[in-house]
Amino acid sequence: MLIRRLVPADAVAYQSLRLAALRESPTAFSSSHEEECDTPLSTVEAHMAPDSGRYRFGAFDGAHLVAVVGVGRESARQVRQKAFIGGMYVAPAWRGKGLGRQLLEQALAFADAMPGLLQVTLAVTSGNASALALYESMGFAVYGRAPQALLVDGVLYDDVQMARGVQAKN
Repeated sequence: MLIRRLVPADAVAYQSLRLAALRESPTAFSSSHEEECDTPLSTVEAHMAPDSGRYRFGAFDGAHLVAVVGVGRESARQVRQKAFIGGMYVAPAWRGKGLGRQLLEQALAFADAMPGLLQVTLAVTSGNASALALYESMGFAVYGRAPQALLVDGVLYDDVQMARGVQAKN
């Protein structure tokens, strides 16, 4: 299993997995399949450019992308000490094998190396026990809850807000 940062050449594989994720797990994302299905490939490629400020990591089984996670840094000066994790998804056939942990470890190591970074945050849909357990095992702690943060097919879901301090660099 190879885990690496995604580049523009990965855009087709990323978009395919992302759309599958939005279809399969709509309550895990703030975006929907309908909103993203017509996104031009050039837009996806631009988001993966080295200078985009957006960083996505993927896990590959051979040439097949099977899991992704994103890392971003807040852009405003007064909140640049924070980064965030988002868009985490592991294809169903790969769940329960530790791949999500490996992917998150890679993303967090990348975040921990960002100069001046103090904290990494994320949001997870309430009720997603496996994701919550993974994040807690990786040092994230709950700091709040956003009630009714997501509306999917007429059902409201809360978001659990989590944060983790940057790990000391050796």
